[in-house]
Amino acid sequence: MKMHTVPQVLCAAVVAWSANAAAIGITDPAGDFLPTYTGARTGDLDVLSAFVTYNPGTDTFFLSSTLAAPLGTTASAFYVWGFDRGQGTERFVSGTPSIGAGVLFDSVVIVRLDGSVTVTRLVGGGSTVLPGAATFNGSTFTTSIAASLLPSLGFAPSAYTWNLWPRDGAAAAGNVQVSDFAPDASNAVVIAVPEPETWALLALGLGAIGWGARQRRRPAGVAARA
Repeated sequence: MKMHTVPQVLCAAVVAWSANAAAIGITDPAGDFLPTYTGARTGDLDVLSAFVTYNPGTDTFFLSSTLAAPLGTTASAFYVWGFDRGQGTERFVSGTPSIGAGVLFDSVVIVRLDGSVTVTRLVGGGSTVLPGAATFNGSTFTTSIAASLLPSLGFAPSAYTWNLWPRDGAAAAGNVQVSDFAPDASNAVVIAVPEPETWALLALGLGAIGWGARQRRRPAGVAARA
């Protein structure tokens, strides 16, 4: 049976986690407004990228998105993250017009330009308003949400999935307010952030990778200096 050294195991851990880290976010094409959308076609209603992480150490979700124009360009814009905690359904499909096939959610996190964040549990009930919980920096906004506000409906928090859609509140009521889905016709996965002990192991693994690379570069017959 082949035995693996500690450096080999640590290196494997680094590679595996790096693969997840590379997939931490989603990108969305610029200018891909929904054909059913009737609101302002401005860049701050067009998602370019987004990601959600879960930190088990603090039991917190971190949400971030970058739009195609600075936040606030459209005064009536707001942003909705749909989360599937285990009982998500395609809620937009039965609306007018029918949109959002493949977008599953059982709760929403609404980010408004005044910095407030509202967490609403569509299954299980209840809504919580968090004044000033969102931060805006140019075309990017971020917010942190305690996982206790999004209790599990079957999935572990690190297995929740999500979708992000901007809305123009100045447009007619209904699904015509939704400008974009990110990602399109599907949900993205939450990425778990490694705990401190894991970071320490990853640091050791990175050191092992560096040591191995230096050994491979050293000419044959040249001993390492003390």
